[in-house]
This record gives sequence, C-alpha cells and structure tokens, in this order.
Amino acid sequence: MKVVYNSFNGRYSDNPRAIHEALLGRGGADEHVWLADPGHRHTFPAGVETVRIASPAAVAALESADVLVANCHTDLDTWRKRPETVYLQTWHGTPLKRIHRTAISQPPAELFDEMDNEIARWDYLITPSRAGTDLLRTAFGYPGRVLETGYPRNDVLNAPDREQRRAKIRAELGLTAEHTAILYAPTYRDDEATVGDVALGLDLDALARSLGPTHVLLMRRHYFLGGRTPVPHSDQVRDLSAYPDISDLYLAADVLVTDYSSVLFDFAVTGKPIVLVLYDLEHYRDRLRGFTLDLVAEAPGPMPTDQAGLTGLLSDIPALIADYGPRYAAFRERYCHLDDGRATQRVVDALWPA
Repeated sequence: MKVVYNSFNGRYSDNPRAIHEALLGRGGADEHVWLADPGHRHTFPAGVETVRIASPAAVAALESADVLVANCHTDLDTWRKRPETVYLQTWHGTPLKRIHRTAISQPPAELFDEMDNEIARWDYLITPSRAGTDLLRTAFGYPGRVLETGYPRNDVLNAPDREQRRAKIRAELGLTAEHTAILYAPTYRDDEATVGDVALGLDLDALARSLGPTHVLLMRRHYFLGGRTPVPHSDQVRDLSAYPDISDLYLAADVLVTDYSSVLFDFAVTGKPIVLVLYDLEHYRDRLRGFTLDLVAEAPGPMPTDQAGLTGLLSDIPALIADYGPRYAAFRERYCHLDDGRATQRVVDALWPA
C-alpha cells in the first residue's frame, strides 16, 4: 500500500505526522511518501521519502497513491484522483472563525469552485468532537463519511510521557522551572494577508518588561505570515514561528495568549489557562470573518481588549485559573471530549485494521 501525506502544503507536522508515525510503528511493507516544501525539507526526519510539492513528481505520487492523508486542500490542478484511492482529510482545527462559504468576506467565486471540487474528492473527514463534526460539515458543505475520533496531533498532550516531553522541550528552549512560558499564537487577518509588514497585535518587549524577567514570551505566528514583520528577540521574547511542531510548544507553555485562532481548542486539552486578547473584536466578527459560535459566551478564559488588561491577567495566573474554572471545564467537555490520547489509534483502526 502506498500512503501519500500533505500537511500545510509541504511540512512534516500535524495530524498526518501522527498518523504516519503510528503506521510506521506497526511495521509492514507500506510505502510512505510526503509532499515537501523545499523551505521545510530540513524538518523531515532522516529516511522519510519526499517529493517536492507542486511538481510533476508530486502529481505522480498522488495519482499512484492508495491513500492520501492531508490536513489541508490538496488542490494541484493537474492531479486526478483514481476511484480506488482513499482520500482521508484530517483538517487542522476546530473552526472558530468562519471558513469556506460561511465566511463573511468572500474570495472570488471561481476559488470556491476549485475548493468544492477538492472537497468532493474526500472519502473521509476526521473531526475532533461531536460539536466539531457539526461545525466542519456546515463550513464545507460536506455530506460524506466522518471519523469522529479526536485529533491525532493532540495525543501527545495526553500521552503518559507528556511531563517528560515537556521537561525536554523546555530544556531545549532554555526554560527553567522558574520561568513562566507564555505562548502567543494569534491568527492572521484576511485584510492583512497580502500586505508587507503585519502588526504583531502586542508590543512584546513592553509586555515582557511589565511581567518581569521570569516570564518568557514564545511567539508563534500563523504559517501564512511566518516570515513577515520581524519579531523582537531577547532573553524574554522568542520567535518560534518556524518551530516544526506547535504541539511541543503547547507542552512547554504555562499559558496561552491567542485571539481567534483554533489553537485555543487544542491548547484546552492541556488544562492550562487561556487568555484571548480581542483588540479588534467587532471588526473581525462583524465585517471580516465572523464566528461559528458565540465566542463571548463560550470562551474558556478572559477576553481583554488591550495590552494593559492582558498584562494584569498574566500577572496573577492563579486568580485567572480560579476565576474561569467552570467556563473552562464546560468548553473542554464540549470541544475536547475525544482528545484522550487515543485518537490516532481510532483512525488507524478505522482505515488500516489489523
């Protein structure tokens, strides 16, 4: 059997990576091929077979695949899916912001036609929760088969060795037990996606100074914007936008700061506190994208609208945890109930039975 993988258009990461590693662990003679972006080829482990994405070799790999595992649209125009090929679409997050035809701001109609043609090729869609199934079906207009399994990429967050992994990652990042690591992972804005410099949303240097030397900010930009607008670098501010696997950063961090990113659903699996800084809420909600849920009513943490409010909350994390405990628990029950560390096994059992 030949299995081809595509994660974020050429990276070794996310749900496809978890499934790949599980299949390798089973052994057997299956062939595994990844579509790789040359800029990220160095992040692939030694021995992993790759072909350059958007190349004739990638098209050939796709057209000879028995199974395609992807977490994004694999929209190479020249690729023709064979009837016997199984396309497993894992996607890459519970959609908080509206996507596809449900978004407020719309791309050209012909782009939707391409996406709909892609969606029609999916044979299975992985969903992270019962609520996630409804949100993803609605977003994509997808009537096909669903594997409601939880997200394989989140298994590491509930793995028996998660504390050992956390310690190892923190040591590699130079974080000691005295450091409070704040992961700042905002999403992108559609109206900024094609401009040069993009605002960071926060003054990271000023935030670090206000919190003091034991706090370290780990900046993780959306992969659309990873190389744009330099991030200040110091002992307290690190740009980890190119770090291969954000799940490692979830483990390393003590608190998440985000805005409208689906990372809040994944980070909630850890049980660690979340703050949503919503400095442009009305613009994003009412004119730019819109939400799939009532964020103000359901968010698992506080929602300051400026940096001063955020600083105050991060200065007293024990109070933050105590104040938002019930909301956090309700959020986890609704959106994270399947992220129990066994999602990958459920996917493998469904499509690759022993």
